[in-house]
Amino acid sequence: MAPPPARRPRRRAIRRARSSLLVGSRDRSAEDWWWDRLAPSGSEYHLMQADSMLLVLPGLGPSRARAHRRASRRAQRPPPSGSVAAAKPRPRPRPEPAPAPEQGPDAGWGDRIPLEVLVEIFGLLVAADGPMPFLGRAARVCRRWHEAASQPALWHTVTLSPPLAGRAVKGNVKAEKKLLASLEWLMPNRWASMSPRFSQLQRLTLIHWKSQVHPVLKLVSESCPRLTFLKLSDCHAVTADTLVMLAKACGQLHSLNLQHSMVESTAVVSFLEEAGSRMRKLWLTYSSQTTAILGALLSSCCPHLQVLEVSTSINHNNTPLQLPIEALQKGCPQLQVLRLLNLTWLPKPSGRGVALGPGFPSLEELCLASSTCNFVSNEVLGRLLHGSPNLRLLDLRGCTRITPAGLHDLPCPELEQLHLGLYGVSDRLTLVKEGSSLLTQKWYHTLRELDLSGQGFSEKDLEQALAAFSGTPSGSHPALCSLNLRATRVTPNTVSTVVSSCPSLLYLNLESCRCLPRGLKRAYRGVEEVQWCLEQLLTSHASPS
Repeated sequence: MAPPPARRPRRRAIRRARSSLLVGSRDRSAEDWWWDRLAPSGSEYHLMQADSMLLVLPGLGPSRARAHRRASRRAQRPPPSGSVAAAKPRPRPRPEPAPAPEQGPDAGWGDRIPLEVLVEIFGLLVAADGPMPFLGRAARVCRRWHEAASQPALWHTVTLSPPLAGRAVKGNVKAEKKLLASLEWLMPNRWASMSPRFSQLQRLTLIHWKSQVHPVLKLVSESCPRLTFLKLSDCHAVTADTLVMLAKACGQLHSLNLQHSMVESTAVVSFLEEAGSRMRKLWLTYSSQTTAILGALLSSCCPHLQVLEVSTSINHNNTPLQLPIEALQKGCPQLQVLRLLNLTWLPKPSGRGVALGPGFPSLEELCLASSTCNFVSNEVLGRLLHGSPNLRLLDLRGCTRITPAGLHDLPCPELEQLHLGLYGVSDRLTLVKEGSSLLTQKWYHTLRELDLSGQGFSEKDLEQALAAFSGTPSGSHPALCSLNLRATRVTPNTVSTVVSSCPSLLYLNLESCRCLPRGLKRAYRGVEEVQWCLEQLLTSHASPS
């Protein structure tokens, strides 16, 4: 039911009075307004606020003083929604500090380091981890760091590998394209004056590139005229045009490593025909296509080749390698290192009345190590080394047909490393039991590393052989620093004698030696461990296990 008309003006007046009162109260805080309504000044009442109630008590003290004592307590509580926030007391104005004298902007500690010092520090990091990605990130710090990171001396060796090789095919392609875009910004010649990083690049390694090898090598051929070494590891789609383009553009390229990469033999042969006269080092993985590459070497395509290494892939290839010794000596007369690793090498017989080849006069390292059947004999080894007086390293691990007598006849007086260990191929074989003394008597004064692991020499024969190291002239000591006697018949007395005679011995392997006491059949590394072994042998009276 609607109110009578007479009451309407009265309600309107009350509303106007309330609105005017609220407008006037806006100048004060909401808290002061409520205190004045509940305990007006001069009423001798004051308010007491507890946790859950508000009391109006009579008293003598003014209400406003107690209200202010509780204002700080209320200020810590969040204000209720819809209420006006309590006014905070204004802090007293503090005197403004005197203005500091105007100074230029701080250049930062990075700019204060001399450029030569920065380049030296960056060089240490590059030597440990390579220039990528560190130098690319350091160049973004400041101008001084950008200048230091752009020094060509820091970009001599670069390894590029898109992350990560285990991803799906689409992920690999995307990662390769992203890295290729970065190289396109770093390498081009038109920016050589601004960013000469790759102008001094000498060694480049590409790992796990599947689809973008050609664009990368094209950039290299355009921007890296001083490239000398190229390694392609687990790379695909390497064509003949790519390698020939690289051979023509990089006139100083003399080392090529293609191990574990899918490269057609025609591409390698075309590269050797273009750059063979300056080739010094070549690494290959043996496959059915290697025959054509070796044929190019035999035809004197690389007369100055110094290092040749041919090894098998992870999936062992049982196809015998046909490599005529005399033809290789004529085709590569300056060879210094020859490594035929884990191959089934079937050398062609020399035949009756056939003269020996010219040999390898500069050969210093010969490695024919294999874990499978090996057809290298004393006769083959003599044909290889008959003209190699400078040989320093001879690795014949797994060559069961080589005897001590055949080694004794080699014209290599300064041999320093001799490896004759048999690893997993000595089963079901009749091993030579005598003759080890022929080796030590010939090379005891030069041998630094000797490996007789798995050989079947008798206890007495080993004792005579190792006794040669104790017969050096007074005042001099043998140079032997590594001795591997794993799975041999060496006795405690023989070991203690050789250790006492060789103070430079740093590595001693006595694993699986049946004639030694328990607890000593292990490998010793370092002078302290070797001397500890000697003390245990001298003080041990335990019977052989």
